[in-house]
Amino acid sequence: MATPPSRAGTKGVPRARREEQILAAATEEFGSRGYAAASLPAVAARVGVTKTLLHQYFGAKQDLYLACLTPIGDRLVAVIRAAVAEGAAGPSAAAPSAGAPSAAGPSVATEAAAVAGPSAAAAAGTPLLVLRAIFTALEGRREAWFLVYETSLPPDSEAARRAAEYRAAVNRLAADGTAGLLAAAGHEDPLDADALNHVWQGLVATLVRWWIKHPDQSPDAMARRCARLFAVAAALAPTAAQGDVPGNPLGDRAD
Repeated sequence: MATPPSRAGTKGVPRARREEQILAAATEEFGSRGYAAASLPAVAARVGVTKTLLHQYFGAKQDLYLACLTPIGDRLVAVIRAAVAEGAAGPSAAAPSAGAPSAAGPSVATEAAAVAGPSAAAAAGTPLLVLRAIFTALEGRREAWFLVYETSLPPDSEAARRAAEYRAAVNRLAADGTAGLLAAAGHEDPLDADALNHVWQGLVATLVRWWIKHPDQSPDAMARRCARLFAVAAALAPTAAQGDVPGNPLGDRAD
């Protein structure tokens, strides 16, 4: 999502507003190019300021990266944790906007039920809440997702340490959530839980990457799309009578 360059000089722009502009431009630069390839002159050009001003406001390149990483990392962990808690709170909470369609179209539950029936939509409740929360948190700065998973950060830097902490927090939430879904379906094999955790995290990353390439897709539209995909996957899966895996591989958790 391109950040339009500011043609206004620093003079007359409040410092807080200028910092917002710099952070938005730097987040896009780091997210789209990676830490190693990102250019501070390119960030400055996006905002219409000098590289010297970037250093005056945020210090070195690693410090600027950390200033971009911290708010999105904090937000992602918080919204994922809240979505998992909401899904665990009870049947009515686990389907995003299940009661009434939004202005953008049918609800997530309606989309899923139309493809594979209400039971399939119910089973995907918590994962869909998590996906919707991630899409909503990233809207307007979608490339920020990659800041948490950047591999070219200096290994001993504070930015690398902080990114690793965020990844670990997301990993724990994903591991607990996927293990809980399997347990609810009667499966306690730790290798199953580990495999599903890897599949889930890969799926989330793939969906975010796809979403970035389709900027016209809103968070609500993506949540409904995921509901349809989950419902089709559930409809194609073998039934319990045909094998050890229940009809919905994500479990039978009610929404």
